[in-house]
Amino acid sequence: GPAHLSRLAGKCFSFVESTYKYEFCPFHNVTQHEQSFRWNAYSGILGIWHEWEIDNNTFVGMWMREGDSCETKSRQTKVHLVCGKSNKLAFVSEPSTCVYSLTFETPLVCHPHSLLVYPTLTEALQRRWDEAEQLLYDELITDQGYKKTLKDIFEEAGLLKVTEEKEVEKQNKKISLEFETVEKCSKEYKQLSKEIKKLKDLLSQHGIAYKGNSGE
Repeated sequence: GPAHLSRLAGKCFSFVESTYKYEFCPFHNVTQHEQSFRWNAYSGILGIWHEWEIDNNTFVGMWMREGDSCETKSRQTKVHLVCGKSNKLAFVSEPSTCVYSLTFETPLVCHPHSLLVYPTLTEALQRRWDEAEQLLYDELITDQGYKKTLKDIFEEAGLLKVTEEKEVEKQNKKISLEFETVEKCSKEYKQLSKEIKKLKDLLSQHGIAYKGNSGE
């Protein structure tokens, strides 16, 4: 992600709403502590740093996922990054059950280019993006194909998490390629051995001794 945001790492910002205290630790987690004298007051994790939210090729937020369990799923939180005069947690809501929304203000995102994805990528990934732009411009790929390419680039850059299924698919592809290469190599070797035998027979027919290397 944007290198300048790494200065937020190791810091935590809190916000109190009613009887709850929320704490956001960038690149780490989001927690909630119920400030009451009840014997079973809730205190737990609303999400652990997972991946970026990217929209229109711009970083717009941070996803904190796999928090404490909540009925059949895990709690998760989306942290929106907005321009502000100081670093502070400004707003907290729960738009749907166990999915939280936090607004984090920081001067680090006030510059219009501060959250662009492209400058954070390696040269190789930037080149892939450029090629995709050209293919889209030449109408050689669809808009859907272009978006898929960008998603692959973001995943490779570590900005988005690769799904488990995709990871398995990648490994299987690698294994099948290796198998194909070994199989192909073995086939070629057998073919060459046959040709060498034919040449040997031909030479011996003409009374010429075959001098191979020591491995023969």
